[in-house]
Amino acid sequence: MRIAVDAMGGDFAPDAIVEGVVMAAKELPSDVTIVLVGKQRVIEDLLRKYNYAGSSVEIVHAEDVVEMGEHPTKALSQKPNSSIGVGFKLLRDKLVDAFCSAGNTGAMHVGALFSIKAIEGVMRPAIAGFVPQLSGGFAVIVDIGANADCKPEMLLQFGEIGSIYAQYTFGIAKPRVALMNIGEEEQKGSLIAQAAYQLLKDSRKINFVGNMEGGDFFRDKADVIVTDGFTGNILFKMGESIYEMTKELGLSHEFTDKTNYESVGGSPIVGVNGNVIIAHGISSPLAIKNMLSLAKKQVESNAYTKIAQALS
Repeated sequence: MRIAVDAMGGDFAPDAIVEGVVMAAKELPSDVTIVLVGKQRVIEDLLRKYNYAGSSVEIVHAEDVVEMGEHPTKALSQKPNSSIGVGFKLLRDKLVDAFCSAGNTGAMHVGALFSIKAIEGVMRPAIAGFVPQLSGGFAVIVDIGANADCKPEMLLQFGEIGSIYAQYTFGIAKPRVALMNIGEEEQKGSLIAQAAYQLLKDSRKINFVGNMEGGDFFRDKADVIVTDGFTGNILFKMGESIYEMTKELGLSHEFTDKTNYESVGGSPIVGVNGNVIIAHGISSPLAIKNMLSLAKKQVESNAYTKIAQALS
């Protein structure tokens, strides 16, 4: 297994990225190779700084960097030799099994669409997030930011794609799928939510359990939470804020620790022909280490090919 990591992407790159990769290399099985993509001399200096002398890390040189504030499409077209551009070339050519970055989220999304492309039949690839549950484990939420405006048919597809992802990545036989709404009753919500409810209810591909409210977000009401990217992003970031708030208040609990963005480390783009994981721009070495564990699990699950088979 070969997992590529954008060494230059993120607010604290390349230091935090390389340190996280060194941490992961010590824990991952010996048959997993991490491919650091970025400025070779800089990466080599950092590997020495963090005392890495193993054989599980390779370097692929990329001269340019897509900065966090750059326009995604323009940056990728003008900087084909950026770490993101080169990372996607490796993924497209099947020289790596996954590509991860804490860099420009828009560039990662656009790069995925232009290189490995959307799975045939997928209307809009989405970004999935992981929501800790009070009973233990995580629920998958789709979408958390790629698609702010969604038609009912897209929300149905998010439910189907999310269900397949949860089934194969987390080993859940019949994932419970719920629609995020302002009430549990069937007739509640916007016109789009009401139409999406009927489509989800009528689908034979998923185990639809109805609407869920914001108060149920952490209460194990569903394994897959369906929502548009606008609502999903707000919910997800609000959930992530719990860790920082409890820390400021001097409180600590196993559950609130899981709301820390570092605990999973990344969010996959679902609905594309490959394994792509986006990490927070503020990613710490611990977040990068955990993102690589997620990438390994996702490669092993082969979820994207299962989604393609289901839609063919």
